[in-house]
Amino acid sequence: MMELIWTHEAQGQLNQLDASGRHQAVARQVKKALGFLQTNPLHPSLHTHEYQSLDSPYGAGQKVFEAYAQNNTPGAYRVFWCYGPRKKQITIIAITPHP
Repeated sequence: MMELIWTHEAQGQLNQLDASGRHQAVARQVKKALGFLQTNPLHPSLHTHEYQSLDSPYGAGQKVFEAYAQNNTPGAYRVFWCYGPRKKQITIIAITPHP
């Protein structure tokens, strides 16, 4: 099982979803995706793939990935993450709706 590490931005985004009454369903879906990410980053429902338009907090050359928290939904939420900083750790970079 992977340990989840949070950037300040990602933690704030999750807190906003939790605090917003109208986003409770989205918050549940994001948390479900985070659970899958923690146990298996390549879980089929996450549709995990490399994402090139975002930099890793750990420097150049570190790959960033996008995982789906929602699918086939307008403005579907995505979780952006990378491996590290240590083995068996994943850093959650951002949780945002897909444009």
